Amino acid sequence: MEPFVLQQAEEYQLLLSQWMKHNQQLTVGFTTRNGGVSKAPYHSFNIGLHVNDVAVDVLHNRQKLAQSVGLSFDAWTNGEQIHSNHIAIVTSKERGKGRNSMVDAIQGVDGLLTNEPDILLTSFYADCVPLYFWDEENGVVGLAHAGWKGTAAAIVFEMINTMKTTYHSDPKQIRCAIGPAIGDCCYEVNHVVIDRIMELWHTLELPEQALESVFSNKSEDNAHINLKEINRQIMIKAGILPSRIEISEWCTGCARHLFYSHRMEDGKTGRMASWIGIRKG
Repeated sequence: MEPFVLQQAEEYQLLLSQWMKHNQQLTVGFTTRNGGVSKAPYHSFNIGLHVNDVAVDVLHNRQKLAQSVGLSFDAWTNGEQIHSNHIAIVTSKERGKGRNSMVDAIQGVDGLLTNEPDILLTSFYADCVPLYFWDEENGVVGLAHAGWKGTAAAIVFEMINTMKTTYHSDPKQIRCAIGPAIGDCCYEVNHVVIDRIMELWHTLELPEQALESVFSNKSEDNAHINLKEINRQIMIKAGILPSRIEISEWCTGCARHLFYSHRMEDGKTGRMASWIGIRKG
């Protein structure tokens, strides 16, 4: 069953409903491209301030999302996103960074973690893999942005290790989710990416048999790869129970009626957002 459920009344939202059923103060989901005010080629719910869209339109879309999930726009917080495996701990001091401008976003990071309520963590996508982390016992939530570079740099490991060292999280108690992203059906890469993924595989000693679900249509120089499955395998290696991993079947390349796709739209497109936060009780 698809874990990210489209809200018919609010066409710009896919909610991770199973998680929200466990905690009514939790808000977590992924946006679509619909229901906003941005003009073509960013039509219409573009969340990215870094794609040359009209800033006032993007801020309108961001404010609409924040209001709809029950948090103040002042709580909106995001990182710079440089395709790294760097993680930031977000406290009330960092709350609101990146809200109105990418200039004051949390610099040099692709992962965000917090254990404070009333902070809305956000991250931006147009094919890369959105990763979600939740340790209910310790009240910790997090997001990570994983393109192929972040995936190959094992940002999943960095997130889980940071949760362990900073918040004393037990991996067996952490819930993870993998959101809508480009699927292997639409994602062909060259030998540079293949070599990096193979290096990751051997470094982490990931199961050889799982490579069959990672690579398809493989030739000497090219292959289609499944970034979602790679990140799932890293989660399991890091100690996450498979039963605590939700994985979306949505492909951003195939479902362009719902999603922006950097690859399928030649780079001239908007961005969706992942979000997670704990509302005050």
